[in-house]
Amino acid sequence: MITFLNSRREGKINNYDNFFLPADDLESGKEFYGNVLGLSTKFDFSEKGFIAFKVGEQEPAIILKDTRKFPAAKPTIWFVVNNVREKYEQLKAKGVKFLSEPFQIPTGLAVEFEDPFGNRLGITDYRR
Repeated sequence: MITFLNSRREGKINNYDNFFLPADDLESGKEFYGNVLGLSTKFDFSEKGFIAFKVGEQEPAIILKDTRKFPAAKPTIWFVVNNVREKYEQLKAKGVKFLSEPFQIPTGLAVEFEDPFGNRLGITDYRR
């Protein structure tokens, strides 16, 4: 219980959210991740440029992002925080350069940035 409480403190990263991978052909992605690797589909929003695959019983998914709809897509890891706006301001004050302002997603807010090596990361909350 103590570990759980400490991990939920304001301003902390609580968990992984999702892993985004660019894909130039979602149908090939469905074949590979679904049929070759045997992952089940978590959701399929191919018309919006996304398809997600469950990994076991984990909440975080592998989400393929269609590069025809999102040409700047890069492999990206998102983390869950309690409040995106608060964490955004904290990280900005520490010099993190964000790729955009926080934006709405179906479950809350999200925003992406890159680490000093060009790896893309993001934060999201479930406040919606």
